[in-house]
Amino acid sequence: MSAFNDIRDYVAIPRVLSLKLAPDSSRLVSVVQSLNPDGKSFGTALWAIPIDGEPYRLTRSAKGESSARFTDAGDILFTSARPDPTVKDSSDEVPSLWLLPRAGGEARQVATRPGGIGGFQTASGVVVFASDVLDGEEGAEEERRKTRKDAGISAILHEGYPVRYWDHDLGPARTRLFAARLGDDRLEDVRDLTPVPGEALRNADFALTPDGTTVVTTWRVFGPNGQLRTELVAIDVATGERRTVFGDEGYDFEGPIRVSPDGSRVACARSRHTAVDVPAQSELWIGDLATGEGAVRVPDVFTADLEWAPDGSALYLVADHQGRRPVFRVPLEGEHSRLTRDDDAYLGLNVTADGGTVYALRSSISFPMGPARIDAVTGEVADLPSPVARPEVKGTLTEVSATADDGATVRGWLVLPEGASATQPAPFMLWIHGGPLGSWNDWSWRWNPWIMAEHGYAVLLPDPCMSTGYGQEMIDRGWGDWGPRTLADLDAIVDVTLARDDIDEERIGAMGGSFGGYMANWVAGHTDRYKAIVTHASLWNLDQFAGTTDASMYWQREFGEPGSDRYTKLSPHHALNDITTPMLVIHGDKDYRVPIGEGLRLWWDLQRTNVESKFLYFPDENHWILKPGNSVAWYETILAFLAQHVLGQEWKRPDSVA
Repeated sequence: MSAFNDIRDYVAIPRVLSLKLAPDSSRLVSVVQSLNPDGKSFGTALWAIPIDGEPYRLTRSAKGESSARFTDAGDILFTSARPDPTVKDSSDEVPSLWLLPRAGGEARQVATRPGGIGGFQTASGVVVFASDVLDGEEGAEEERRKTRKDAGISAILHEGYPVRYWDHDLGPARTRLFAARLGDDRLEDVRDLTPVPGEALRNADFALTPDGTTVVTTWRVFGPNGQLRTELVAIDVATGERRTVFGDEGYDFEGPIRVSPDGSRVACARSRHTAVDVPAQSELWIGDLATGEGAVRVPDVFTADLEWAPDGSALYLVADHQGRRPVFRVPLEGEHSRLTRDDDAYLGLNVTADGGTVYALRSSISFPMGPARIDAVTGEVADLPSPVARPEVKGTLTEVSATADDGATVRGWLVLPEGASATQPAPFMLWIHGGPLGSWNDWSWRWNPWIMAEHGYAVLLPDPCMSTGYGQEMIDRGWGDWGPRTLADLDAIVDVTLARDDIDEERIGAMGGSFGGYMANWVAGHTDRYKAIVTHASLWNLDQFAGTTDASMYWQREFGEPGSDRYTKLSPHHALNDITTPMLVIHGDKDYRVPIGEGLRLWWDLQRTNVESKFLYFPDENHWILKPGNSVAWYETILAFLAQHVLGQEWKRPDSVA
């Protein structure tokens, strides 16, 4: 039986998460996630992938391992909250830094901090890592943490914005960067590079120059009225001296950050600050590390990954493009070109020292990530042996397109179940992606259309206005016109798809999450063509949302001050009295991006207007549903709801929900 039939089998499929290449190009290391023996959580482990051999497992611990990367000597550094066997009664609850020797043997802890160790980089025997630190005298932090815990204090006094992020509260500790040298047993000469950063390094992305002398990092600059922007700064590893490399009032300079092999140039993404009449725009930026002089190298591109060629003459770039996510080659001079020509999506770029091969993680709508070899000249792709087998999907994937009412082309992917035909047309589901800046071009464990196909549904994955990979004009045409323009695009491609003889045009439903949830709510209030609508982590009352999300400054740039005309025009809640379609509302209590208040308000509004509806509530999940058991409940409840309203079957409450 297919793993897509029983959701419990599906969530147990192991998953490849990352890929790093050894300095001598002899092997790769990957973090692999799999279901823990208790079936209630996921664990991680490191796997080696020899270039000319079979993968094998490197680590085993109850706490798991992550963030693996090689040192110049070929050892592997990684983070883990596993206990240190050399310390009596060690029971670390925060991640520490560990080293697994290339020559073999047990991993050893090389650094730990009271606030844990987050991201890290290493080059030329230097390690720079991030850690959250309580304000106060250095060396007494552990005591301060204990005093606070023993006193039962959880209060956090804020004097600025934001106060929380994604699914966790910010503070009272603040992120700092530390530098050290790799010693024989532990990191040596550990020093604080940023003793008074404030909130400048929260969620920082940083890179280390190949000689280990300079760290280049994002640095948040706070302005009046709750606004902020992000610069790139260089910090001298020896002295801690900081200088701005790239900074502009109207832009954010963001990761991925990559320093050229000779240490002279920096590549990153530059994103334009939006406004009511200024749409989002992103580009590849390359500049001089010493002078800060830079320029746009590739316009209108949302960079997913970057890596320099070893001679510094070019960059390899991954970005959304026409429903794919190919690898591009970007020379320092001349036109950039597409390297991979398939329909797939790539991440985790690694280039060999001779420049002849690019290793990456390859996936698509039809299969999850696995390691692959790309010829750097021809673009020819070959899969490598993977630590996990790819699951076999049943059904077919085809591309569809339509012409919208304004003449623009709208395209998407259509997943068809086995057996769909003119004599047995499949019931239909429209899935609306989030963002709104995004694209259906990759495998998704959280929103997997092949589960729907296994249960007989055809699933349309369209890229309407504001989707990435179609040029700036695709974003411009939806800016400030979220609901109306997006619905017109969706209607156009849905009409074309429903005209197929292998699709049942009567049994149809729609669902979306985040911005896709916003659109599901908009669809519910502006058409009755669908038999059921599933809305996950959705925006309902924009005025309410704009001041309670974890990034109000971002959203209010586009929508203006609360109460302005755009809120009135585009908020789905104004069409409440026009909703007649049954709705399944889904929300997690730990969702700080689209706070639970949106789901609660929507649920109450549907109840008081007697719209047939159900509310699937997750007390311990964020914007995404991540825990294995909750994932089962999510899929099973959606399938039961669709079976009732799209297929016309009797409601059957899933066993996975209370």
